[in-house]
Amino acid sequence: MKPKIVWTLAALGAATLIGVAAYSLSSPGIETPEYRVLRTFDKVEIRYYPSMVVARTPVNSASFDQSGSNGFREIAGYIFGGNARNQKIAMTAPVVMNLSDSATMYFVMPKEYAATDLPQPNSGRVVVAEEAPKVLAVLRYGGFTNDREISAKCSELGETLALQGLQPEGAFMYMGYNAPWDVVNRRNEVAVEIEWPMSGTQLQPRAE
Repeated sequence: MKPKIVWTLAALGAATLIGVAAYSLSSPGIETPEYRVLRTFDKVEIRYYPSMVVARTPVNSASFDQSGSNGFREIAGYIFGGNARNQKIAMTAPVVMNLSDSATMYFVMPKEYAATDLPQPNSGRVVVAEEAPKVLAVLRYGGFTNDREISAKCSELGETLALQGLQPEGAFMYMGYNAPWDVVNRRNEVAVEIEWPMSGTQLQPRAE
């Protein structure tokens, strides 16, 4: 087979994989991680997330514009059968990108799975691991997003936390909930882990 044809078929295969994964991401009833809202400051929610199992991959940079699609494709390959059992694993939302210098992207695995239940990834770049419980400060916004918008929202989140005397713990992250072609009701979030006293905290209902 000629090299040009091979590359064309590979590109079509990758595009199909992303399309199927993105369709799953936008389907009604898709699973999202459970959390509890502990407090709200203006547009910022303080959320408690219990432990969760994730499939994670490193990305080349903390740029969503440059690295987002590559990281998405890597993990989508795992859940669509790129693993030791050729097992399909349901897509969940959001897709999470850690914006640190050693940037990573991950999908949260369906809550029915423990880390030991999941198959070994075929790709050495994908790791299945358990995330510890954490408290995140989260700012939600709509529309289509890019690096500039994400940076502006991270600054806004940081400013709100500073006004409340709260310090970020670690890197900011971006959380995306929509397929690329969704035009309305788009949901984006930026978040950062914070230290928060858990004892005696009055919980508010979960926001959707």
